[in-house]
Amino acid sequence: MSHPSISWPPGTVSRVPYAVFQQADVFAAEQQRVFEGAVWNFVGLEAELANANDFKTTFVGRMPVVVTRDADGEIYVFENRCAHRGALIALQDFGNAKEHSCVYHAWRYDLAGNLQGVAFEQGVRGKGGMPAGFDKRAHAPRQLRVTVLCGLIFASLGDEVPPIEEYLGEEITQRLARVLGRPVEVIGRFTQALPNNWKLYAENVRDTYHASLLHTFFTTFGITRLTQEGGVYISECGGHHASASYSRVVEGGEGAYTQQAIRSQNAELAIGDLSMLQSTDEIGDGIVLQMLSVFPGFVLQQIHNCIAVRQILPTGVESTDLVWTYLGYADDTPELRRMRLKQSNLVGPAGFVSMEDGAVGGFVQRGIEAAGGECSVVELGGHDTRTQDFRATESSVRGFWRAWRTHMAL
Repeated sequence: MSHPSISWPPGTVSRVPYAVFQQADVFAAEQQRVFEGAVWNFVGLEAELANANDFKTTFVGRMPVVVTRDADGEIYVFENRCAHRGALIALQDFGNAKEHSCVYHAWRYDLAGNLQGVAFEQGVRGKGGMPAGFDKRAHAPRQLRVTVLCGLIFASLGDEVPPIEEYLGEEITQRLARVLGRPVEVIGRFTQALPNNWKLYAENVRDTYHASLLHTFFTTFGITRLTQEGGVYISECGGHHASASYSRVVEGGEGAYTQQAIRSQNAELAIGDLSMLQSTDEIGDGIVLQMLSVFPGFVLQQIHNCIAVRQILPTGVESTDLVWTYLGYADDTPELRRMRLKQSNLVGPAGFVSMEDGAVGGFVQRGIEAAGGECSVVELGGHDTRTQDFRATESSVRGFWRAWRTHMAL
């Protein structure tokens, strides 16, 4: 595949050409070089495949895949494409089946994606059928490598991708385990359609700068501000990050918003049920908000006691599906589970916080319509992709672009 026609300012990741969000050749190249390349793509949770023969369907980039658990507990991921004429093999989002059969011509596959049966393979009454020498073992959809970490299922088509702990690095692995080190249950899910390129949302979740500016709810009700203690950790490759904030305010930071005339509260906002703001430090380390991302399209959030994973799925040059899965711990008390469900109103397409995230990517996509030759300015906190002990920075956004350019060879 030829290189996309993108002109990057030399020697920097603090300038991002808007064309990367607009061009069809970039979008096509990403499918092979990123999603089908040497990366681990999040495809689901072990908790979603609790029983033998459970399956789910999802995507790796634009590629539809089936995720299954066999009778021995082994997890497999294979392309959701019949080797015969290309139809989807599995049509349901979730289900339980001992094998899978294509609805078009009834070619049958086992739970690892191996072709097991061809309808009328021997023809009818000695006539027709597949030619002599047809070998079912040579005909199957693509099968992906699979790994599981902290109950998260990742899959890869890349032969060169390292083991998941090495791919993430020690710090990101530890921060995943911080939240997902206990058995979880799915307590809610939905899919949100975003009117923008997938990379704009990938930027957004790594962008701590906007959190208390765009999300007035955060600052009005004291959930998080940039004046709270915290920082951003960025993996060596740049592509993975974890940001955290504590309830403590940094010394001398109390008046920072007022001094700069930055909107920090909205007197018109009120909550009828203040119990939604109640929380408990169940992890015990004082972190009230952690956002973690794994390149290219996985997000783990902990906002007080609201825990969720998000899967970023590109559907077109200017469209993205964002799959949300809310989680609780399997040993939640009834009171804690009610607290989680109340706090889940913070996030999602109608959430008190992240409703704005669903709109602002579209604002950018529309705003750059005639600016394909221009670049964004991503300089807050410097020009590099270092870990920093503060959150007024775009270092992790630059880290994403560093990783993206590496995989895209740009």
